[in-house]
Amino acid sequence: MTDWLSSTWEANWRSFQYFNLYRLVLAALFFLALLFPNEWTARLNLLPSLPMFGQVGFYAAAAIGGLLLATHWQQHFNAQLSGQVMIDIGVVCSLMLQAGGVGSGLSVLLIVSLAAASLVGRGRLVLFYAAVATVAVLSMQAYGIVVDRFEYSSIVQAGLISAGFFATAILARLLGQRVMANEELARRRGIALANQIVISLRVIERMQDGVLILSKEGVVNRSNPVAQGMLGLPSSDAPVSLAAVARDLDDALLAWRQGEGADSFEFIGSEGRSLRARFEATSSSDGEALVFLEDVSRIREQAQQLKLASLGRLTASIAHEIRNPLSAIGHAGELLREERRGDMQDRLLRILNDNVARLDRIVRDILELGRQNRAEPELLSADEFCAGFLEQFVDSENLASGVVELEVRDRFTICFDRSHLHQVLWNLVSNALRHSTGGRAAVRVVLQNGASDGRVELHVIDDGPGIPEAVREQIFEPFFTTHTKGTGLGLFIARELCATNGASIELLPSAGGAHFIVAGRNDTCQLPEPNGARAAN
Repeated sequence: MTDWLSSTWEANWRSFQYFNLYRLVLAALFFLALLFPNEWTARLNLLPSLPMFGQVGFYAAAAIGGLLLATHWQQHFNAQLSGQVMIDIGVVCSLMLQAGGVGSGLSVLLIVSLAAASLVGRGRLVLFYAAVATVAVLSMQAYGIVVDRFEYSSIVQAGLISAGFFATAILARLLGQRVMANEELARRRGIALANQIVISLRVIERMQDGVLILSKEGVVNRSNPVAQGMLGLPSSDAPVSLAAVARDLDDALLAWRQGEGADSFEFIGSEGRSLRARFEATSSSDGEALVFLEDVSRIREQAQQLKLASLGRLTASIAHEIRNPLSAIGHAGELLREERRGDMQDRLLRILNDNVARLDRIVRDILELGRQNRAEPELLSADEFCAGFLEQFVDSENLASGVVELEVRDRFTICFDRSHLHQVLWNLVSNALRHSTGGRAAVRVVLQNGASDGRVELHVIDDGPGIPEAVREQIFEPFFTTHTKGTGLGLFIARELCATNGASIELLPSAGGAHFIVAGRNDTCQLPEPNGARAAN
């Protein structure tokens, strides 16, 4: 409310300044008329004389004074306006008396003054101005009839003009109120629009997706911080050509504008991130287009986490429910084994025990999914750890000598939780052994330094048929398996354990069998952020 009054008040003072400027121009015209007499001034009896120059000079001084006060001393608005209107009424009525009364036509000047005062004035003052002007004109005309012998019928004309004063004041006041209401509505809508723009900009800046506003020429007019990071754009709002930072995206946008391309496009952004762009037209007459950028890997990771969260809750409850009857079945099988009744019973008991063991293994793997064990990494001697692991693995699986070999190309340490690394290698080596030929050096564990400083690599390679291209993207998915007795959780758990320890696991392309690589660090044991490690995968 205070802001509205302030803005309205300032507008009234500006209008009052224009009113005084008009009065000053009117005074200047009167001066010119007195300095250069003509037929019109002679007919109106406005001839150069000292009293006449005095009246016009007084009016000019009043106009100048009003203009200065309205500019430099904006106080007592109603008093200033009322004073100037009274001066106008007095001066104009005096000139009308000398010019022959209402028949001179000078009363139009009063109508203009009353209209201006009604537009900028307040309340009932406009009616007061009209009443004063009416009394002044009627008094002037009556005086002229008595003293200067004006026609008696002119009093009727004066009355009609006086009625015009009230009509002008009322109509101008109503018009002024309508203008003020429209100005207030426009001001409020302007404020609401400005607030909406600020909110929209805040929302765009906080969005997880990138947003670009592109001109018809392919220039980035505006972008949010996420889009700047995805494309490597400068943080300033300086226009940048899209073709200079993402040529493929610019070509796709051009094809879409020409009606030859799809509404979405996948490409590789800065830092090698996989991005998806969606194009949308705007209502702008300049041909601007909106481009929304999505991090495909982040979306997939979020979907994966949601799936795992719901799946974890479901499978954990099922696993707990299964474990108790499973233990009872296993115990009953052991009791039946003690009663030998024939080969068929032994065969059935073996089948029973094998499936109980398989179910128990599935339950353990499922429960492992729900555990959020914090990694406790330490610097391990890679060759010593792997040698001890392979010795234990060979003994456990009753393997012949030389089936699994350790190849140490570089000696180094690796930062990893001991139990986690043991489980990762067990899953990889057991999978490799299952799909290998089973001959000498069927599975090789190779230790070597990585391509970048601080990175070390553990390779697990088998001589089997390899992994088909059609399923390579799915092997790390939970419950995906190509083995009839597998749970589909081994590689998934291995990937999660690597991420927990700040390492990575991936399947490398190879001409022969499967080739997995576990890449970790040996220069630091600082763990990544909990979500950061997962997002990296």
